Amino acid sequence: MAEPALVVRRRSRRLGSAGKRSRTPARPGAACSPLSRKRLSSGGEGAPAEPPCNNDSEEDMFGDYSSFHESDSLLAQVLDAERQHPQEKDVDMKAAAEFAHGNLQSEMDQNKQGHFHITEDSGVHKVDEDYGFQINKNDPGDTNEDLSDSVLEWQHDCLTLKSLQQRKNLIYSLPTSGGKTLVAEILILQELLCRQKDVLMILPYVAIVQEKVWGLSSFGIELGFLVEEYAGSKGRFPPIKRRVKKSLYIATIEKGHALVNSLIETDRIDDLGLVVVDELHMIGEGSRGATLEMTLAKILYASKNTHIVGMSATLNNVGDLQKFLQAEYYTKNFRPVELKEYIKIRDTIYEVDSKADNGFTFSRVLNFKYSSSLEKADPDHIVALVTEVIPKYSCLIFCPTKKNCENVATMVCKYLNKEFRAHREKEKQDLIKNLKDIGNGSICPVLRQTIPFGVAYHHSGLTNEERRSIEEAYSRGVLCLLACTATLAAGVNLPARRVILRAPYVANEFLKKNQYEQMIGRAGRAGIDNAGESILVVQEKDKHLVRDLITSPLENCYSNLLPESTKGMQYLLLSLVGLKIAVTQEEVYDFMCHTLLGVQQQLLSKEKSLSEIIRDELENLIEKGLLKGKIMEKDQNSKSTLTITQLGKATYKGSIDVSYCNLLYKELRKGLEGLVLESSLHLLYLATPYDVVSNCSPDWMIYLRQFNQLSSAEQKVADVVGVPESFITKKASGQAIRKNVDSAVVNRLYLSFVLYALLKETNIWSVSEKFNMSRGYVQNLLTSAASFASCVLHFCEELEEFWVYKALLTELTKRLTYCVKTELISLMEVAGVLEARAKQLYNAGFKTLVHLANANPETLVKMIEHLSRRQAKQMVLSAKMLLTEKAEALQEEVDELLKVPTDIP
Repeated sequence: MAEPALVVRRRSRRLGSAGKRSRTPARPGAACSPLSRKRLSSGGEGAPAEPPCNNDSEEDMFGDYSSFHESDSLLAQVLDAERQHPQEKDVDMKAAAEFAHGNLQSEMDQNKQGHFHITEDSGVHKVDEDYGFQINKNDPGDTNEDLSDSVLEWQHDCLTLKSLQQRKNLIYSLPTSGGKTLVAEILILQELLCRQKDVLMILPYVAIVQEKVWGLSSFGIELGFLVEEYAGSKGRFPPIKRRVKKSLYIATIEKGHALVNSLIETDRIDDLGLVVVDELHMIGEGSRGATLEMTLAKILYASKNTHIVGMSATLNNVGDLQKFLQAEYYTKNFRPVELKEYIKIRDTIYEVDSKADNGFTFSRVLNFKYSSSLEKADPDHIVALVTEVIPKYSCLIFCPTKKNCENVATMVCKYLNKEFRAHREKEKQDLIKNLKDIGNGSICPVLRQTIPFGVAYHHSGLTNEERRSIEEAYSRGVLCLLACTATLAAGVNLPARRVILRAPYVANEFLKKNQYEQMIGRAGRAGIDNAGESILVVQEKDKHLVRDLITSPLENCYSNLLPESTKGMQYLLLSLVGLKIAVTQEEVYDFMCHTLLGVQQQLLSKEKSLSEIIRDELENLIEKGLLKGKIMEKDQNSKSTLTITQLGKATYKGSIDVSYCNLLYKELRKGLEGLVLESSLHLLYLATPYDVVSNCSPDWMIYLRQFNQLSSAEQKVADVVGVPESFITKKASGQAIRKNVDSAVVNRLYLSFVLYALLKETNIWSVSEKFNMSRGYVQNLLTSAASFASCVLHFCEELEEFWVYKALLTELTKRLTYCVKTELISLMEVAGVLEARAKQLYNAGFKTLVHLANANPETLVKMIEHLSRRQAKQMVLSAKMLLTEKAEALQEEVDELLKVPTDIP
């Protein structure tokens, strides 16, 4: 077993998420606190580690390491001291606390005055504002080879499972940071290189797809396979059939489903050797879960040769998923970094102990003694909890709302002293300059105030480029504290020494166990920390709810095909008939029995059985004109054939929600009678997604101002779609409206005004100010519109009467996807290159994809501001991958043209 493990270890150094690297060791002469030295003397020795601090560093904070920092916060050290004297816990609580704190206090500057104190029981110890600078200042790391070996041991066990060798489907589950991704990447490379089959990797979010494309392109270039992005409006259906090179399709859930549909339709599903699903638990989450379930059910039904591997850190009812996927299950309760969970109620902190009867046990008491001004501003003592770890270590604060993120970041900075500003000052100024460049001279006033302290907020109100810059700065240690919303927990990989949950809520909803686990899973990530802490701040009124949260199991995954009927059940039935997977009631029922819904059908309402639900939904589709056929009662012969109409075919091939397909058809028909082509406004209205209008509340004065700025021909668009000028005028002046106007149409036209302004100005900042919307919202609208325009294009391709839209929508989709000047589009095709970077490259002389693919990374680093060597290398490799893909496609076309027909006379 040793030899194979060694092989895996060597690969892991190379593979770690396609670009992970070891961190540069610290100076060997570094010392440590007495408590840490005591641990080191009894636990072995090894090379220390120090985080990278150079902007040009090739090192990656998310690397695969064999050395870890050995440094505990005050909270952890006091707890450890208590555990060393368990028999005297009640008597010597104070002594234990003083023992740990005394070691720290000797390293602190006694002359400085702080705003707050922490009191352990009756022993009062002053804690300075710059606490983070002093705590374990000279702590070395210790090499944790035992830890590395245990990671490799489970990975080796998993990779050598008999079920994998027999190509049985597999679900594997480990806590966050357990090394799941490496196993998936090894399986992917094995399928591409050894079995010579294509692979589909399904990831939950566009940003993660782009990150993975960026990371794995280097392997594609070296090892001779193609990496293709299927996210947003990107992706070719069906994909080009390659004669030589194999493809790794990296897709979002929605694009993965469309890709599978196209492969089934063209009888190429067996070309797909492996499907890897990350975050498998998302199968239980809304319409996206329904889409993922459809995708996997179709693969299982249509191909016996496609291997499915699913992974997740948060799975509960695994039995149902196993039965659905016909899969083996592998799990380990292994986490390479110990996670210590705490709950803070008023001045008391409890340690969470899952083995305790009530879910958590008493750990110790902290009496936070603030100055009166700080106590009023920060009653939950966030500043004290944060300054215990920053700036030397990183910290995340999860907040319920976007506004709360900004308020917390601002409040914390108000009480940090000037020494925090001195920490990596130049790099923080570079970050501010970079954010100004992204905003064409504008920067969020909150970020301008907080970044000098190493603090920022992170939520959907930021643009993609701003988020990317903040994430990179945080991963390099330039920023040490992020106040963020829950979306960060399920998105990009940003770890922290300490995670603080500001409240047990996401917006107004109480936390779910899965969300809680994802958030605290960010603490103490492998290779970065040797310990991690999470602290949940709880108000008295929520104590009983939090107790239930801590002691409850993870939520079960339930099928969403029924709750999301038009995006789930109806859409699935429509595509089954369209793809000829099932064309009779009997075949449809047989298929549905093999879905997750079929596995869980005992949970259905007693009012209707699965067969009755199927019958009702098929009748709905026939009434909508999407299917043809006769639906029989349960006891009658159900073998009559169902056929799909052209409208039905257009709906499933365009991935259009069944509830909107007839409306879309009517609006496109109406457009044929009087499409206003003086500008793109009318087309933009048709490409504005239906599902975003419910969240739109127009500002009527802005609405009227924007309307008045349109030309007379453009104003005609409002009349054509059903929003008369008089309606907008009366709304803006507050007059009563007698005539009924469809609010969905009104809102949709308003959003099309936003998109129209974007295409004209291509500046998200100015458009967001003009419409008084957050720039993140504006960018999300743009992304959604690009994706929906692509869907409408595929819809029109199936209906001959809409031939005129094909060329128009092809161009519009491209403009919405990139929303930049034409000369920058080819550069923005490269994964990870956004507008600001594309402008930098273009102005530096790298004007095309060919220029970038042939660039020297060292030259790029010198010529492009805020670009590290690692980023430069990845950018060049991504450009090479795109060029290779384009060249391969042309070669396939040439070969096809020169092929001699087999039926030549």
